[in-house]
Amino acid sequence: MEITDWPDFAARGVMLDVSRDKIPTTASLHALIDQFADWKFNQLQLYTEHTFAYAGHERIWRGTSALSADEIVALDAYCRERDIELVPNQNSLGHMEHWLRYEPYRSLAETTGPWQTPWGETREHPTTLCPVDPGSIKLMTSLYRQLLPNFRSRLFNVGCDEPWELGFGRSAAACKQVGAGRVYLNYIKKIHSVVTKHGRQMQFWSDWLLKNPELAKELPRDIIPLIWGYEATHPFKKECRYIRDAGLSFYVCPGTSSWCSFAGRTENMIENITLAAETGRRNGATGLLITDWGDYGHRQQLPVSYAGFALSAAMSWCGKSNASLDLAGALDRHVFHGQKGGAGKLWLDAGRVHEASGIAIHNRSVFFEMWNRPIEKIAEVQGLTPKRVDRMSRKIERLADGARRVDFGSELAREEFALTLDVLRHGCMRAIVSLDRKVNGRQRVSNRKLRDDLTSIMDRHKTIWRKRNRAGGLKRSLSYYQKNSREYK
Repeated sequence: MEITDWPDFAARGVMLDVSRDKIPTTASLHALIDQFADWKFNQLQLYTEHTFAYAGHERIWRGTSALSADEIVALDAYCRERDIELVPNQNSLGHMEHWLRYEPYRSLAETTGPWQTPWGETREHPTTLCPVDPGSIKLMTSLYRQLLPNFRSRLFNVGCDEPWELGFGRSAAACKQVGAGRVYLNYIKKIHSVVTKHGRQMQFWSDWLLKNPELAKELPRDIIPLIWGYEATHPFKKECRYIRDAGLSFYVCPGTSSWCSFAGRTENMIENITLAAETGRRNGATGLLITDWGDYGHRQQLPVSYAGFALSAAMSWCGKSNASLDLAGALDRHVFHGQKGGAGKLWLDAGRVHEASGIAIHNRSVFFEMWNRPIEKIAEVQGLTPKRVDRMSRKIERLADGARRVDFGSELAREEFALTLDVLRHGCMRAIVSLDRKVNGRQRVSNRKLRDDLTSIMDRHKTIWRKRNRAGGLKRSLSYYQKNSREYK
């Protein structure tokens, strides 16, 4: 037999967030890499803010179970043996809050006091390096010098996304004089110069550049913008054309929709990945990088992300052939390996429970609002009613009943599914309490019941975490649940 085949995208990658508390054990990483290789992914990135063990910067990463240089070298070799390129990744402008809390790094921050995010949240601690401070480039140069020799890849993702405070602090005068876009561009060019001296080709997140698309033509010709967006309606078409018309190679970067949801957002994930793949292919993107984030403690279980990984593998190899992929069946065959099957559909349906609320929220599900808001403010979620909470609760119970008849392929996957449903149930309990207080001034669910239920969730979260992940970020991940627990006293 002779097979003629080729991929839609030369670069087909996965980016795992290892900076929001959860760093997989070596065994877990190896298992993921084996799976990714089987699905013909050929790149892997570990998103890093502060979780590489930089010598001389121990205060930043101590207690996180940071990855050492030796571990990266070994992981790089493991990837290489499976035809996967381990691409170094270090954010280099925004998302530097773990550094900027402390001196001497604090003096490099863009802001020196409280500041407000674009979505109206006031924060005390800075997150963004000052782009006009020479010390910012000096710091990143020193970090690159330690990080890059551990990778054989010639690519390097420097991040530089979401520099929220840029122009509102120490760079304000420069931004007023030449424009915030050009201040950002000048910083990118300086970072590029450092990266080039290491013999690497620079990747960076394109969000800030796309606010000033006219500047794209001034970028170095070998730079690779990464066009990211995680909603079903993200304007990939417009953004791809901006970068394409500037004559640059680029990747499209959708998401697994696992974070800020607990169970995923299945339909959004499918539409987001499909849109990114189709738009990227039509506009000449050279790569597709599926991203899996861990915002607010990385509390979603790993199987929530597998559907996004699998669909991205299919769509980045041949979107036309896989446009009608039986995703549930693919998960049963290639992930869960159960004798009875059906686990794939259960996980996908868990990511659809939130739809029964009729509430769509940008980059998160209503369940995240139920957990993240103070309990008395959950009732303020627009459109949330007892009837809608009840509809979600009934869906959860149907999934729990179905799970008893399904082979998940491993006891761990069964435990993860059961915990996921319990987290969703608890979110519904919180919502009912909030709505009762608002409408009736009473509370059907006692604080004791809430507290006992959450204690069980936290205990199982700890147990499951240790089966797949390093211990370092567990305490911080649990702190979000502990904040909820304090509401029940």
